[in-house]
Amino acid sequence: MRRHELSDAQWELIADLMPRGGLRGGGRWRDHRQVVNGLMWKLATGAQWRDLPERYGPWQTVYERFSRWRREGLFDRLLDRLRLKLNAEGLVD
Repeated sequence: MRRHELSDAQWELIADLMPRGGLRGGGRWRDHRQVVNGLMWKLATGAQWRDLPERYGPWQTVYERFSRWRREGLFDRLLDRLRLKLNAEGLVD
């Protein structure tokens, strides 16, 4: 695991909220975890999309997935899940 990537435990917490992958445009979808890790790298570094390391896949894929998930409200659901977990652990005032 690299510095800006999700651990297995972190991924387990959100994996069931991710859209179901499948065939799209004639090929298989890039792995959601790989895309999320690329997104985490982008947000942590502030780099341009085009500078995304190849290990995360094409920058266009990560950008398009980010845009789609934002429009579909995925990030709101992820934050709600994390808030509930932190609250259950007594970490929210």
